[in-house]
Amino acid sequence: MRISRRVVGVVVAGVLAVVPAACGSGTSASSSAAAGKQLSIGFVPGIASDPFFRAMQVGAEAKATELGVKLIWQGSPSEYSPQSQIPFVDAVLTQRVDGLVLVPTDPDALQPSVSKAKALKIPVVTVDTTVTDQSYLTAAITGDSEDGGRQAAKTLAAQIGDAGQVFVMNSSPTATTNRLRSKGFKDELKNHPNIQLVGEEFAYSQPAKATSAVTNILLKYPDLKGIFAVDGTTGTGTVAALRNTNKAGKVKLIGYDAYDNQVADLKAGLYSALVAQKPGDEAALALQDLVDTLKKQNTGQIQKQVVLPNVVLTAENLAANAKYQYPAK
Repeated sequence: MRISRRVVGVVVAGVLAVVPAACGSGTSASSSAAAGKQLSIGFVPGIASDPFFRAMQVGAEAKATELGVKLIWQGSPSEYSPQSQIPFVDAVLTQRVDGLVLVPTDPDALQPSVSKAKALKIPVVTVDTTVTDQSYLTAAITGDSEDGGRQAAKTLAAQIGDAGQVFVMNSSPTATTNRLRSKGFKDELKNHPNIQLVGEEFAYSQPAKATSAVTNILLKYPDLKGIFAVDGTTGTGTVAALRNTNKAGKVKLIGYDAYDNQVADLKAGLYSALVAQKPGDEAALALQDLVDTLKKQNTGQIQKQVVLPNVVLTAENLAANAKYQYPAK
């Protein structure tokens, strides 16, 4: 499906306190809602330090304030991986949460976490990425990652004269969004026979790893024409590599997301385009769906699958699309 039926605004709100851990699963969601108690929603991002998820947190906090629910935001501060994420999910599930918003770092590794929530009768909405078996989910909300990859390829092809060598700097081989972005990019390249994909590497949300990988690719392919960095962390590492090798502005770089530093780098000519998502809208819609489910209201309007469209930002159209820049946290 396409964009949701709700309009979800994103405004900056104060950070909400984390609820102390409690023994057991606590009061059930249905009884909490029925008793008129304040609902609590657990939210576990892929990696709490990434600006994309900080922008998502802004949207979640604003919506939590609007709905009058308590937001429990917990996530790994430094690594995007199932090993780092699962303990945070387990910690949230042991608290008195009524609903869970989850950004699965791996569709299979996080499936047991959804099963645990199901056993506790805690409804789950996934955002950005999702799990393999979505049957229990209240909703799965994401940006159109595959189309974003296609748009990145189309834009890059136009910028390099539809010919030359290009490279994909990816972050995770398992995260559903990253796989779809890469797939969309590669599928679109099939329509451009004079463009050669020379490789793809994974940095696991570590900018330094992206810098190293891109530096090696530039040494191996000195005539490289373009790079697609599939997320903000790989983009940061790629920009550093291009600067270090004096290739900044010479090799076309298509990035994903629209953080403050990325938009500044777009204006400076380091990026040639950015594919912007709507992380705040994803988070806000997830909270709305959970509250409606828990209060048994407007349930007929909840869409099981929601895909929010992207927008391609360039230096030429940036002024007209400034609203798509992510809010700073």
